[in-house]
Amino acid sequence: MYLLIPAAGIGKRMGSNRNKLLLEVRSQPIIAWTLKAAAASSIEWIGIISQPTDWADFKTILADLKLNKRVELIVGGSTRQESVYNGLQALPAAAEQVLIHDGARCLVTPDLLNSCAQAIRQCLGLIAAVPVKDTIKVVDENGIIQSTPDRQRLWAAQTPQGFHVKLLKQCHAEGLRQGWEVTDDAALFERCGIEVRIIEGEETNLKVTTPQDLAIAEFILSSRGL
Repeated sequence: MYLLIPAAGIGKRMGSNRNKLLLEVRSQPIIAWTLKAAAASSIEWIGIISQPTDWADFKTILADLKLNKRVELIVGGSTRQESVYNGLQALPAAAEQVLIHDGARCLVTPDLLNSCAQAIRQCLGLIAAVPVKDTIKVVDENGIIQSTPDRQRLWAAQTPQGFHVKLLKQCHAEGLRQGWEVTDDAALFERCGIEVRIIEGEETNLKVTTPQDLAIAEFILSSRGL
C-alpha cells in the first residue's frame, strides 16, 4: 500500500512560525511518530509532501528513524488540496490505491492504517471517522442557531482516507477545472458523485493543532508506553 502524508503547513494556531510537524512530543518530532506508525504497518511506500525549506530537517529525522520503507519527499503546494495533487503525480506508476494521512495526526496506530489499507481494496473511497458525541448546532452569521442535526447521523472525519488512484486523480482534475476548494479529498469524491465509505477511526487519533493538543498527545503516547 502507498501512503501520502501532507506535511507542508505552518503551525499558526500552535503559535509557531515553522512547520509544526517539527515540534517535539516526548522528545521526538511530531512527524517522527506518524512515520513510525506507518513503518509498523503494511505500508510499503511513503511520500512526504512538504516545502523544500523543511527537507533538510525531514532528511535528518528519516536518517535517525532508519525506516525499512521507501520514503520520498514531494514538493508541497500552497494548500492541502494542491499538496495532495502534487503527491498523486509523484506516486509510482504501480500504485492502484493510496492512503492519505495528515502528518499532524501522529497518534494514529498501525492497526488503523492496516484496516484502511485492507478496506480500500473493497471500495472506491473511504475515510476513518468517529461518531460525534456532542450535540451540534448550525448557526448563521449572527451566531443564531438555525437547526440541530440528528447526532446519530454525524461523524467526525479523520485520516487516513483511502482512494483508488485513478479516480482520485480524475476528481482532483475536475476540482481544478471547476475551481472547487475543499478541505479533504473525500469532499472531491462527494462532489463527483462517488460513494465514500466510513471506517471507524480511533478516539485518540486527534490532529495536533494547538499547544493543548501537544499536551494531550504527550499523555496518550506516555500511556501507550512510548
